[in-house]
Amino acid sequence: MRQKRKFFVYLNAAQKRGRIFACPFLHHNGGDIRATDNTITGRRQSKNTCFLLTGATGFLGIHLAEMLAQQGYTVIILARSRDNTAPKERVQALFDWMGTDGMPSCVQIVAADLNRADLGLSLADYHRLAAGVDEIIHCASDTSFSERKRAQIEKANVENLHHLLDFAAKSRCCFFHFISTAYAAGKRRGICPETLKDTRSFFNVYEETKHRAEVTAAARCRREGIRLNIYRPSIVYGNSRTGKTLRFNAMYYPVKILVFLKNLYHQKHQEHTRESADKMGISFRPDGTAHMPIRIEAAPSGGINLIPVDFFTAAFSAIMDTALDGGVFHITSNTITSISDFIHYTQTYFHITGIQAVPAGDVPPGTQSSLEILFSRYTEIYRQYMQDERIFDNTRTAAILDPKGISCPDFDYRIFSRCMQYAEAANWGNPS
Repeated sequence: MRQKRKFFVYLNAAQKRGRIFACPFLHHNGGDIRATDNTITGRRQSKNTCFLLTGATGFLGIHLAEMLAQQGYTVIILARSRDNTAPKERVQALFDWMGTDGMPSCVQIVAADLNRADLGLSLADYHRLAAGVDEIIHCASDTSFSERKRAQIEKANVENLHHLLDFAAKSRCCFFHFISTAYAAGKRRGICPETLKDTRSFFNVYEETKHRAEVTAAARCRREGIRLNIYRPSIVYGNSRTGKTLRFNAMYYPVKILVFLKNLYHQKHQEHTRESADKMGISFRPDGTAHMPIRIEAAPSGGINLIPVDFFTAAFSAIMDTALDGGVFHITSNTITSISDFIHYTQTYFHITGIQAVPAGDVPPGTQSSLEILFSRYTEIYRQYMQDERIFDNTRTAAILDPKGISCPDFDYRIFSRCMQYAEAANWGNPS
């Protein structure tokens, strides 16, 4: 409660200093909007824009929070307590992890809950918060793929968005920035355009709910005169220069499982229970190199689209500054990493042999080895992304990034090594 009062004292003072401006409805591009291009640009240039940010306790969110703070903006972070840790302490811990020297003075934390229609605020606090917000960045989401978690994922990605859009409608917000995913394109092959398309088929509930959220945000923002940018990153990994990351899912997880299996059976081998490894088809050379015969089904013309978090934040900032008319933007790599290359990097770094990419359908049911079955069970939710043939058109994004010299680095062995070095040092995110 003390933190909440502190924030609203700050907000009232900001209003008196003239940092918060009115957002009149104006006619623009055929519809009423809440602020002109010049108004938005002028506020940002003078750092009089107040951003409301959700999801700052997540990997992308904390990077966006740091970026906005470094640029001198006022940033209001909505966060809630978790595991008996207060919102401010959770966010402070992440700024510490980022290497920031203390909580930036321009960052304010408001204890709130997107699960609730009133955001967990009193009526008076809700309206005071609404009176001070110029733009909203919605980064909070549930990235789970599992169908058994459907209700939880729909709640986080769709229903909670309604709560935030209701707040946006009642606030002075004139720009809504929605962090989605390139995979909201759903089940398709070939080119996926930078547009909102009617899609009915998806590979998992995460893709489905992010698509539904995009459609919801577009309809509501259009009705309320709020500009909307939809940012669609592909698969985000750690920092390309340091390998630093908060999470070890997505591209990290299959590698983590391979390393786990290697270490497990190497230990059994050293304990002279090699029959266990033999049964799995695993063998070890004197130098510790593991032979692990695993066939991974992959699309010959496909692969995984990987971007580092530092490219994501740079691209987000450039698009936010430039694309004032709103739109959909694919923040993706121009170079697809083939599964064969990814396997090669993994085997080289971790001293493994025997893993190979084979065309999808080349491993008929009933022909898998015990090792292949075990690996498949662990990585089932990522199977489709190993066979992905989607190509994300990023023409509109490139038109913004290219003149600024912002480009996505190719995911090569050097970057892979940095990411794995950090993963090992961090024990893959497991408590030591």
